[in-house]
Amino acid sequence: MLHRRLGNARLASGLLTVLIAALSLGAGRISPWWLLLPIVALAVLVVIHDRVDRALRRAARGVAYYERALGRLENRWIGAGSQGERFRDPRHVFADDLDLFGRGSLFELVSTARTGMGERVLAGWLLTPGEPKEVAARQESVKELRPSVDLREELALMGDDLRAALDDRRLGAWGTEPPVIFFPGARWVAFALALASVATGVSTLLEWTTLRPFLFVILAEIMFGMATRSATGRVVHGVSTPAKELRLIALLLERLEREPFSSPALADLRGRLLVDGTPSTRQIRRLVGLVDRLDWARNLFFRPIAALLVWMPQFAMAIEKWRIRYGPHVGAWVAAIGEFEAMSSLASFAYERADAMFPELVESSERDPPSQSFYDAGDLTHPLIPHAEAVPNDVALGGTTRLWIVSGSNMSGKSTLLRAVGLSVVLAWAGAPVTAGRLKLSRLRLGASMRTTDSVIDHRSRFYAEISRLKDVVDLARSGQPLLFLLDELLSGTNSHDRRLGAQAVLLGLFERDAIGLATTHDLALAEIADHLNGRALNVHFEDHLEGGEIRFDYRLRPGVVARGNALELMRAVGLDV
Repeated sequence: MLHRRLGNARLASGLLTVLIAALSLGAGRISPWWLLLPIVALAVLVVIHDRVDRALRRAARGVAYYERALGRLENRWIGAGSQGERFRDPRHVFADDLDLFGRGSLFELVSTARTGMGERVLAGWLLTPGEPKEVAARQESVKELRPSVDLREELALMGDDLRAALDDRRLGAWGTEPPVIFFPGARWVAFALALASVATGVSTLLEWTTLRPFLFVILAEIMFGMATRSATGRVVHGVSTPAKELRLIALLLERLEREPFSSPALADLRGRLLVDGTPSTRQIRRLVGLVDRLDWARNLFFRPIAALLVWMPQFAMAIEKWRIRYGPHVGAWVAAIGEFEAMSSLASFAYERADAMFPELVESSERDPPSQSFYDAGDLTHPLIPHAEAVPNDVALGGTTRLWIVSGSNMSGKSTLLRAVGLSVVLAWAGAPVTAGRLKLSRLRLGASMRTTDSVIDHRSRFYAEISRLKDVVDLARSGQPLLFLLDELLSGTNSHDRRLGAQAVLLGLFERDAIGLATTHDLALAEIADHLNGRALNVHFEDHLEGGEIRFDYRLRPGVVARGNALELMRAVGLDV
């Protein structure tokens, strides 16, 4: 309302100015001094209106920030955030299977990053397990940031939309480009020419000398401009966008420089914002000041003076000197913002999920065999399912029991269990909390075959796509890396006889390489595989029951093999005659 009233007042002041100008300057009916009143009023209203406009935009960003936070708390977040589609890779060995990216994905739920670098760092953490010491330090940082709601809010409301305005890769590349070469002594020549033009110009105006010395200086400046034109143009053309982007990130960097972080990773991050003990924002402000003064030469009234003072070449050389000195640090400054945004995203997730806890990460020695791998979770739930709706289960793998064969009817929860296990490993080794009552695990690589599809373009059947993915999973085990495999409806694209023999061969091959994991099946014959693994495999199942003519699920794991299926009941439920 205030914004609209001030806009109307500005319009009225402008119209009044025009009216008084017509009466005073045109018709001559009143004194021109009356123009001062509406002009002063208009100037004051412009300043106030601009402040209110900025406050209004900031309030709008605040509303959007809290709307999205409430959406996450109330399970209205799907489709409202960045989905990370550009990080999707169908060939990745678990990303699509676990819904890491895309609509309704883990990335969309967790990410609050506003820069491309922040999103890339977070995606990298989710796709690749970090080194144990690095992840432990990241956990400490996330714990420190978890209660810092005001800091996250302040950074979210600061400045314009950085995601749209900042190209961090191009910015880092600009800082490390080869130097633009001016001829030796160009800076001193330019300074001398500027002094000479001022001196000869003043002496000519005072009639101390003739115009000839001044003209000689102008000629020398023209020759100097021709000699430095190419280099000056490259600097001026190259610095415009980076200066705008650095102006934006300086707002975030300045806020981070003031924050008294105590965790080692955050303290190290803040230390990377210093150059020779000087804060990065001070150097950025210096560059921005140089670029702003460079732009004065584009002003129509100042342009003649700028030409006399060799303005653009002098400031171009000063900007290039800055870039050579501080440009290599620009990439590190942007990377620090990216890391902080990724940690802040995990901290927001930790703050908003009451059911989230930090897992115990066990650092394996290089001499430990893969058989020492283990995964032990209690009250584990799927992080994309609201806490009030999620049904917890316990999962323990490692030691003697290295495989769970999960049987159950359709829609009973088998695939959800596998994804819950997989996402807990992803979050744990990213440094994030997990949705479980407890979780203790060793460093594990993930391999999954859960969502393979056929492809007409690639001439691949669903079965061929599945066995290709299985080969990727087995190759991970062959590499000697500790592996947790998640296999959903193993070899469902072939006949029962081949499925049983093939599934048994795949699982035995994974066992020989000390992998641990879960495999689901509808085919109860596959559950007999556990009998051939000498107690190293365990059968568990989900079940359902009929209630009032409808199928009900409780989504709770039970020991043993499922006793019945529900395919016929589901077919009848959708109207098929069976």
